[in-house]
Order: sequence, then C-alpha cells, then structure tokens
Amino acid sequence: MTTEVFAVGGPELSRRAVLGGAVAGLAVLVLPACSSKESTTTATSVPTNAKEAFTELDAKIDKAMKDYAIPGVAGGVIADGEEYIKGYGVTNVDHPTPVDGDTLFRIGSTTKTFTGTTVIRLVDEGKVDLEAPIRQYLPDFAVADPEASATATVRQLLNHTSGWLGDDLQDFGRGDDAITKFVASMTRLPQKTPPGTVFAYNNAGLVVAGRIVEVVTGSVYEDAVQKMLLDPLELSHTHFFSDQIIGRNIAASHNVDDGKAVVDPGFWFFSRSCNPTGSLISSVRDQVRYARFHLGDGTTPKGDRLMSKDSLIAMRSNPGVGGTLQVELTGMGVSWMLRPSAENETIVQHGGTWAGQRSGFFMVPSRNFAMTVLTNSEGGGKLLNELFAEDWSLRRFAGINNLPATPQKLSTAELAPYEGAYATDDIDQSGTLGTVVINFRGKDGQLVGNMSDAPDGIYLPDEQTVPNLGLALYKTDYGLDLGPDLKPTGTRSNFVRGSDGNVAWFSNHGRLYRHLQ
Repeated sequence: MTTEVFAVGGPELSRRAVLGGAVAGLAVLVLPACSSKESTTTATSVPTNAKEAFTELDAKIDKAMKDYAIPGVAGGVIADGEEYIKGYGVTNVDHPTPVDGDTLFRIGSTTKTFTGTTVIRLVDEGKVDLEAPIRQYLPDFAVADPEASATATVRQLLNHTSGWLGDDLQDFGRGDDAITKFVASMTRLPQKTPPGTVFAYNNAGLVVAGRIVEVVTGSVYEDAVQKMLLDPLELSHTHFFSDQIIGRNIAASHNVDDGKAVVDPGFWFFSRSCNPTGSLISSVRDQVRYARFHLGDGTTPKGDRLMSKDSLIAMRSNPGVGGTLQVELTGMGVSWMLRPSAENETIVQHGGTWAGQRSGFFMVPSRNFAMTVLTNSEGGGKLLNELFAEDWSLRRFAGINNLPATPQKLSTAELAPYEGAYATDDIDQSGTLGTVVINFRGKDGQLVGNMSDAPDGIYLPDEQTVPNLGLALYKTDYGLDLGPDLKPTGTRSNFVRGSDGNVAWFSNHGRLYRHLQ
C-alpha cells in the first residue's frame, strides 16, 4: 500500500565546499494512492509499525527544517510493505509553492548510480566487460601516468579505485562533444595511488564511464541513459537538462545567510561535461520508483525484463577497497557505496551534494527498505547526516545499527603519527588547478585543525589557532568528524598508510589528502 502526503500550504562552489560535500509545520492532506508493483526479492520485511515511524520521520524533518534553514524537503520511504511519499515546506522562499512528490530537485551524485546501472545493462548485453582495461573501449585514453592509463579497468572507474586525481569539474560547453573533450583533457591528471589499491572518490572516473556508454551505444550519454533506463522505468520526472523542466514545480537552490535561507540562482548551473557524475534532476516519486527497481528482480513497472536480477545483485557485491565516505564503507560495488552494519547486513548507499541541493538515498535489500530525501538548501546536509549517517533511520525502519564507534582519548605519542599538514588538489570549471590543505595537531586526546584554500595555508597551527574541524579516533586510523564546535557531525573519516606503515593520506569525504609533514 502507498500512502502519499502533500503539504498544502552561477558562481562556482568554493574548493572547500566541493571537497567538504558526499542536499514544516503545515497542515497535510492524506490521499490514498495505487499500490506499486511488489518487489519479488526474498528480503525479510522488518515490522516497523509504519504509521508511527512515518509520524516520527515527519517530526524529525519538520524540526530540521527550522533548525537548519531548509525551506523545502521531499521524502520517500519503502518499509514494512508500504511506500510513503511526502512533500514538506516550499520550493522557494521568495515565491513559495508547496513541495510535493513531483517537485524537482537536483539529486547530485546519486546520478552516478544511474551511470553505473546503464553500464551494467551493457554488461548484461555482453557489450562491456567490467574487468577489461578502459583502452579496450577508449584506445586513446590517458592520464598522466602511462601504466595507469594502460591498465585501469572499467570496474575501477565505478568503484572509485582508479587512483588518479578525481575532482575535475571542467566545463567544456553544452555541445554533444562535451564528455569527449573532458576525457581528452585528462592527460594532465596526476596519479595518487596505483589502480585498485585505495578507495578515493573520483568524479573524473565516472565521466570516463559515461564516455564508454557513448562509444558502445553510439549515442550521446544522456540519450543512452534515457533510452536504456529512464524510459523503461517510467521515470518521467527525471531529466538531465534545465530546458526539459520548464513549467514544472522546481525546488530553487538556497544558501544559508545568518541562519536564514536565501535563494541563490547561481547555484543551479551544472557543466554538461560532468553529467555522468551528478546532473540529474528528479522527484522523490521517481527516486522511490528507482529504489523499487533496485530492490526488485530486474523488471520494469510493466513487468518487462530490463536486467537480470543477478546483475542488480552484482552492483552491490564484490566491493573494492574499503574506507570512508561520510560513513564507514566495506567498499564500493558498481557505483554503490556498500556499508556494513553491526548486524552484518549490507547497506547500499549514495547521495548528492551540489550547491543548495543536498540529497540522500539508501537501501537495505535484505530488509526490503529504502529511503530517499531531497532538500533545497545548504542546510540540508545536516538533516541528511541525521537520517543517512547516524542510526535513527536504520534502527526505526530496518532494525539494524551502524558499526559501533566510541571516541577514544589518545596520548600525545599516539596522536603524533597523524599530526601535520595534508593537501589535495582539484580542477575547477575554468580548468584552474587549486589546492586545499588540512592541518592537524593533537589536543585533549583528539585531533583538531583547520581546512583552508592553499598555497599559503601549509602550516601547523599553534595553540592560538581557532580550529574549524577535528577528528576523534574510535579505532586505529578511523575517526568521527568534529565540527567547528569540536562536537561530532555524524560523519566519519580515515587515514591510509603507505607501504612503509606510516600515515600517507587522510581520507575526508572520500578525498585523499597527501601527508606533507
């Protein structure tokens, strides 16, 4: 049974924002809706007393909207045999229109799972081999390292272990050759780690996957995904381009200024050359339907075979190297983050961070549970931490918990190997290379430090420097992220050691920062 509730009432991101990213109170009218096709998975449904759980979810979202300056939220849940879709608040503080199940938001990097699913459709058809080198499909492919260029595989693109610099956001215009030009420009990307050895979130790798889709299908990326995925799944409110959504109910992007949400039209723009990484615009109703497909047996809403069930399962199996990306990961499957629980159940997760548009998406296939939440504010990240990184949603709807993480107070000697400066690079939309630096020092048994744009930020803060982040280690090399108030934010990071056993990298939001000193 489906319950649906409707509420009735430009500038580029800073480097710190890009690298730091993974986007009430009204009367409601409850309407019955048609049941969705039930999944044929053998998952165990966990009794949740759905009505009470949905009421608690409403209260959490309502409170977060007020606390974090989020004008609008759309939420969807599959649990206890029911679907729940609800809009909260408004699309735009200047021109308020109620959010509903069809309101359009940018879903950000959840787009990567659509790219991955399209690739797996091609694998299903025998047209792509995940273990083949990229050059089998793109003979001229190259990054700065010749060996990585020749040996990196399709799977390593999709499980984020290709190893080269991944935060490349270059804009090559609106033409059909935008992705081709982006991939050709990758020859300057330096190699951080050998392919297949370390997890590091890699936007550039997903663009390469998108280019493979183009070459194999003979279509531009967006047309291929439309034909192979969006149309068969009847995702009629899911689009790549803004000119496809004219006249729809669209959630405007908001910044947070002095605790208040402020519309910022400049936040909306997204480069076509990066479309395989994060450009999809969608509704919570479509996201729930997408979740239903991934929890199912590979058939469309009409019952037609789109993929084998084994291929869907393969997308969330065979994880690559583990690490963290806001949560602790077993590794990545094919474009899905695979996250362990204390009960040894696999949580399948992604989400999206774009300016003023923060979203979350996760599933527990063994419990036939999924949740998706879309927000239209920079403040949305805090709500998403509460719902997707912390335990509440998993406990309430799926009956499972995060791996335990009790912060430890470490000695000066124990903290010393982690101290120092860590740096990472990125390439902005104009093609300019920049650097962000994190500095750590030990204090009161934890690590405290600062994140800043470089190059002049490479220094070790002294006792008088006011920290803007921190880390409380809960096991060797893994820690709980601390905010400027040095309290846990709900997310996790980790350190990576080199072949000599020393700390070589800090992984924060999936990005690798090289240990400088």
